[in-house]
Amino acid sequence: MPIDLSDTLVIGISATALFDLREAHAFYEARLAESPATAVADYRDWMRARETRELADGTGMPLVRALLALNRFGLADAAPLVEVVVMSRNSAETGVQVFNNIRRLGLPVSRHAFTGGASVVPYLEAFDVDLFLTTSAEDAQRVIDEGRCAVAVLRAPPAESPAPPDDQVRIAFDGDAVLFDDSSELVYKTRGLDAFHRHENDKRDEPLPEGPYAVLLHKLARLQERLAAQQPAGHASPVRIAIVTARSAPAELRVINTLRHWGVEVDEVFFLGGVAKDRVLKALRPHIFFDDQDVHLDAAAGVVSAGKVPWRSDSRLRQKD
Repeated sequence: MPIDLSDTLVIGISATALFDLREAHAFYEARLAESPATAVADYRDWMRARETRELADGTGMPLVRALLALNRFGLADAAPLVEVVVMSRNSAETGVQVFNNIRRLGLPVSRHAFTGGASVVPYLEAFDVDLFLTTSAEDAQRVIDEGRCAVAVLRAPPAESPAPPDDQVRIAFDGDAVLFDDSSELVYKTRGLDAFHRHENDKRDEPLPEGPYAVLLHKLARLQERLAAQQPAGHASPVRIAIVTARSAPAELRVINTLRHWGVEVDEVFFLGGVAKDRVLKALRPHIFFDDQDVHLDAAAGVVSAGKVPWRSDSRLRQKD
């Protein structure tokens, strides 16, 4: 009987986001440029020779470890709290190094999709994926355009970063064009900051439309509810959600009222109004931060794991960027 994952947070992650496979990718690209006819065979032989070598962690590894650890709070007769699916354009044969490293680390991952060169995107719905983490901008764009699930293109792992806490999963989100849609961001881009503040203050009691990560936020809120039932009174939740946004007063109340309308509570909200996001993120120490703009991600990715949320191809933000 098929497993019911409707109440489970399902993370799909590419092998290149879970492990550092940049060397393998560079080898394949070089062989493809030099000898297209033999590139696949050369890559297969190269990967076979390295099947037992250890791989360094990719950007998504800290989040995956922390989320999988939440299953210790689950009930034996209930659906798991979290599932992870590793997805790759490799074939199963060239993916043996990935399988070996998953075993080496003891990661409780049982589901995989290795597609032998084809895109993994069509299989996201089959695995009930809520969030897809990848290093492929092409795949991410297709996911966001087709509205399949939340998706992010992960930056390289931060060179130096404060370690996230061991006993808590911390996830941080930008607001506009991530949790919320891009309509308010467009006001700012087209009419300026003063007009944006007037617009948001006038509409402070009107909920913002849902953005590409709204469904994921609801799923995380449900996860927190399930976890709350397993925690002793007075103990902090094992999942902490933060919003880190460039908004400031008088644009703050619309965010708060939107979350109330959605019936979602977040643990921390930072209305920065010009303060650099990386400074707050360094103090917050999230396992990952999601934003849609490079101007914020370039600095943030230096101190925390970070992922870019792409705009839809038909978004007017692309025209204004």
